[in-house]
Amino acid sequence: QVQLVESGGGSVQAGGSLRLSCVASRYTYCMAWFRQAPGKEREAVAYVYDIVSVNYPASVKGRFTISRDIAKTTLSLQMNSLKPEDTGMYYCAATDPTIRACSTPGAYNYWGQGTQVTVSS
Repeated sequence: QVQLVESGGGSVQAGGSLRLSCVASRYTYCMAWFRQAPGKEREAVAYVYDIVSVNYPASVKGRFTISRDIAKTTLSLQMNSLKPEDTGMYYCAATDPTIRACSTPGAYNYWGQGTQVTVSS
C-alpha cells in the first residue's frame, strides 16, 4: 500500500508559477503527476522512472518540470508560465513498487486526494 499526500495548489494569475509537492509513504520506482479539468478526461502531465522524467506532453513541455528529492520520498512539479488552460485538479500517483513500465496510465493504482490549481487571466 502506498499513501500519497499532495500540497501546493492555489490560485495564480496567468504567467505565474506554482510548485506542487507529493509526499509518499514509501518508495516506488514509478510516480507521476496527472491533472483533470472539469468535464475533461484525466491526462498525464509527467512520469518519473526512478529519478528520470519522461513524456512531457506538448501542452506543458518547457514549462513544467517533475523531480524527486534525494530520499525519493517527495515528488515535485514546478509549473512556470501558467496558462488558464492549466486549471484543474492535480493528482500525484504511484504504481506498485515492482512496476518498471512507468508510462502506462493504467499501471497507476495509488492516488493522492488531489490539489486544485486555478489560473486566471
